[in-house]
Amino acid sequence: MSIKNGNVRWAFDLRSWRCTLPDLELATSCVQPEERERLSKFHFIDDFKASIIGRLLMRQFIKSCLPELDYNEIRFERDERGKPFFVPATDIRDKIDFNMDFNVSHHERYAVLAGWFGKNSKEHNGRQQHVGVDVMKLEYTGGGKALHEFFRLMDRTFTSNEWKFIKSRNGDQNQTAAFMRHWSLKESYVKNIGVGITIDLQSIDFQLSTDNLFTNKIVRDTVVKVGGKPLNNWLFEESLLDNEHCVGVAVKNPSPEYLELSENELIFEVIDFERLMHDAKPLLNIDPMYCQMVLNKKLKKTV
Repeated sequence: MSIKNGNVRWAFDLRSWRCTLPDLELATSCVQPEERERLSKFHFIDDFKASIIGRLLMRQFIKSCLPELDYNEIRFERDERGKPFFVPATDIRDKIDFNMDFNVSHHERYAVLAGWFGKNSKEHNGRQQHVGVDVMKLEYTGGGKALHEFFRLMDRTFTSNEWKFIKSRNGDQNQTAAFMRHWSLKESYVKNIGVGITIDLQSIDFQLSTDNLFTNKIVRDTVVKVGGKPLNNWLFEESLLDNEHCVGVAVKNPSPEYLELSENELIFEVIDFERLMHDAKPLLNIDPMYCQMVLNKKLKKTV
């Protein structure tokens, strides 16, 4: 699992994870007790799997950045909006001057993490790098509505400029892909600044210069205006994880090390359960009844 100049881009393929009982016993013993309780409230096993993998991605990110930490020293709390953040032990701060930021997202097949870690934070003059990430499936399920009717209902989601781009695509499939691409960008931006989609989405205007996304290639020429003014010190990454899923990353105050990275170094690395759990150590006792309860949960749909 790679950290490139302090930057991480990881994706976990949820569909390929068999989620056996031994896997589940390990996974559910390696999260904080309040998180295990929170996870139990999910009605569908799809949501449970995506959420626990997101939590384990965060733990692996911290452990990879700070290998001197014991696994049980990695602790997260949540802010007033429910966003998790790392709470470092005081003695670690005394030994290492660092800043970090990370964000997770999941949708359909993938859970993803984008993160940044930098030592010698004083050298950055307080301009800490921040990241937001969002993954979307390039699919319109419809709910019985025609695509044009769905677009009408979602009219206030995008600006006139963004709708012009979306509706200029040829055919429903390409229009859907353009819609999801814009949605992923907006989500990555609002998650970066920590406000959620309560913000007026029409005040955020993305201008796409590249018509199509590809796997194994990063698009970095997308720009944004907020309230009609271009944002400075922001970069946006876009790519496809596969032919059905796009991912957007919003980077605020990109560090000098980040700016030195090539596009190839920012491609999402797909990891499996074995790699995710490398160096993980149980925090809780294994609970077979809890795990069986999880395995008895229903799927939202057959995939």
